[in-house]
Amino acid sequence: MSQRTKKNSDRRRTINRGRQASADRTMVGMAQTHTDAQNTNRQDVLHHHADWLGRTVFYEVYPQSFADSNADGIGDLPGLTEKLGYIRDLGCTGVWINPCFDSPFRDAGYDISDYLRVAPRYGTNEDLVRLFSKAHDLGMHVLLDLVPGHTSDRHPWFRASQKWDPADRQGLSDRYIWTGSAFENGASMPFVAGESDRDGAYITNFFAFQPALNYGYLRQDKPWQQPVDSPAAESTREAIRHIMRFWLSKGCDGFRVDMADSLVKNDDDDKSGTIDTWRRILTPIKQEYPQAAFVSEWGRPWQSLAAGFDMDFYLDWGWVPNGYNLLVRRAKNQLDRTGDESYFTADSDADPTAFLADYLGQYERSKDLGSFSFITCNHDSPRLAPRLTPRELRLAYTLLLTMPGVPYVYYGDEIGMRYRNLPNKEGGYARTGSRTPMQWDGSANAGFSQAPADRLYLPVDPAGDAPNVAAQKDDPDSLLSFMHALIALRHDHDGPSQALRPSADLTIVFAHRGHRPFVYLRSTEQERILVALNPGTEEENVQTALRCKAVTPLLHVGQARCTADKDGYDGPDGYDGPATHDTEGRNGVRIELGPQSMGIFQLD
Repeated sequence: MSQRTKKNSDRRRTINRGRQASADRTMVGMAQTHTDAQNTNRQDVLHHHADWLGRTVFYEVYPQSFADSNADGIGDLPGLTEKLGYIRDLGCTGVWINPCFDSPFRDAGYDISDYLRVAPRYGTNEDLVRLFSKAHDLGMHVLLDLVPGHTSDRHPWFRASQKWDPADRQGLSDRYIWTGSAFENGASMPFVAGESDRDGAYITNFFAFQPALNYGYLRQDKPWQQPVDSPAAESTREAIRHIMRFWLSKGCDGFRVDMADSLVKNDDDDKSGTIDTWRRILTPIKQEYPQAAFVSEWGRPWQSLAAGFDMDFYLDWGWVPNGYNLLVRRAKNQLDRTGDESYFTADSDADPTAFLADYLGQYERSKDLGSFSFITCNHDSPRLAPRLTPRELRLAYTLLLTMPGVPYVYYGDEIGMRYRNLPNKEGGYARTGSRTPMQWDGSANAGFSQAPADRLYLPVDPAGDAPNVAAQKDDPDSLLSFMHALIALRHDHDGPSQALRPSADLTIVFAHRGHRPFVYLRSTEQERILVALNPGTEEENVQTALRCKAVTPLLHVGQARCTADKDGYDGPDGYDGPATHDTEGRNGVRIELGPQSMGIFQLD
């Protein structure tokens, strides 16, 4: 048995053990009642992470745009199931599926009308269970997208809650947040009035058709604002636990949670009400399903991970701007390089210090709690291409996949799919251009669907040079081949004692104001991996104070050379001071980087 085959076999055995343990707990879990709320704040439970999580690279799939199996023009679960082998071959062992539950699709499925039923356009519940099973056979794990903050206004809960007579509301009068009368506003919260028989206005979270579920108010200013520990808020929490248990019992491996930081209203700056709410929700779920994983759309990891999530996303906050935006998205027009100040844009003069000023504090505050995860993109953000070139993408992906945390690859980013200026589809608006069909080959509809082109969910990229999987898979110089190599390298060094595991140490070796190179060290007591990046157009040399006996090149783009010091290994941590740029007279590791280059090296 080869080493790689043995690793896959070991992963399957781990999955099966976890699956059996989860199955044994299913009946107990489904029988839990409101007493779950009393069993909260168990730190050992909240901060336990699934055994498989540390060796996972996730792949986000927008299901309506990935693979159409029945020629109706919309991607579906059977199509995705058929393509799991491609995702696994890429090296991604986790899949996050955007919402696939029943919905009117006025916000592309983030307006759910039935949490326990797969939307017919994607298939059936049985199709989703088959997808779970196939993924587990391949040594993969699947996260579903949970939207706990609001529903569609067509959800049966809301239809009952909006009735005039309380006796007709099926006990759901307070499942949503209603003001005292139809003429009373939302008290600083967005609201909709005059659309229901009920004498009240309802609070919304995003669009008008997305009424907010009631998790209570930390500060109550109005009689209709209920506290976090109210029976109504606990009833909502229990409803979310039931949804989680339903899908976990069928083989789901966890959830990405939409707008996770927005549950409790009038919360304080520390989000103490929302953190407490998630602890109440997640403690019993994690006790029953210890191999489940949870990632939040939150963006403040010291809060989200304290709440019990395993991962939080480093999101694109262009209005701040935050560190992620400074790396790859600091442009006024996502289709135009003019004035692009992103660090990874070759003709930018940006250095890595602004990124680090935002990132390092968040990393230090949260690194012992879980993962602050980098993304290549997501369904809410413009793709990096075509604004970044394939060479620039290689350098950017190197950082995104070698920094601490569990990384996420958005479908099609591995081949350089392009953001496009498209009209609104299902509430996507400016986001629509990142949600186009996956480009599998050069055939009609890029191999996405056999439906007529005018029936496709969105039009495929019509450009003659539009990237596709088939054209790149056998090309050793393609972006897809580079991504294969980069993810494989990560897996070769993501074991419990290895330097590219999510929790391995991070040391900044070189990052100076006014200088383009960025060099950092990932390390454990047993292994050290050095990553050196130069996104600029000039050759750069970096002399460091690192000490080692030998250097092993692992992967490079362009010209990248690293040479060991003359004096040999100096201490177990191999680091004895700050780096200097282009300075002679030191005997530490020296790095030479050509224009737009990167190198990854193992230091022994």
